[in-house]
Amino acid sequence: MLKISDKAAEKALEILKSEGKEGWGLRVFTQGGGGCCGPSFGLDIDEKASEGDQTVEKNGLKVFVGADAAEGLADKEIDYIVTDRGEGFVINGGADAASSCGSGCSSCG
Repeated sequence: MLKISDKAAEKALEILKSEGKEGWGLRVFTQGGGGCCGPSFGLDIDEKASEGDQTVEKNGLKVFVGADAAEGLADKEIDYIVTDRGEGFVINGGADAASSCGSGCSSCG
């Protein structure tokens, strides 16, 4: 099941509050085909869960995961990172796509 780091939950709640959307949550969705690296995921803000969604909660943050994304997100974690190149939400964990790719695709990992 998808996990959410404390830092990601804190930052998401901060963003929701600044947008005037307290009580809303994040939606994780599949975008694009993925190819050898597996599916790509996106994040958005959503008011409520849709039919068939899984809802994961952390520190008051709700994260809605559609059925299309649930399998690909098993054993992964949403985190919020700050680096010298910028900051943002990332999805970490699961199998190491870069090492299992085998076709030399440089976009993995």
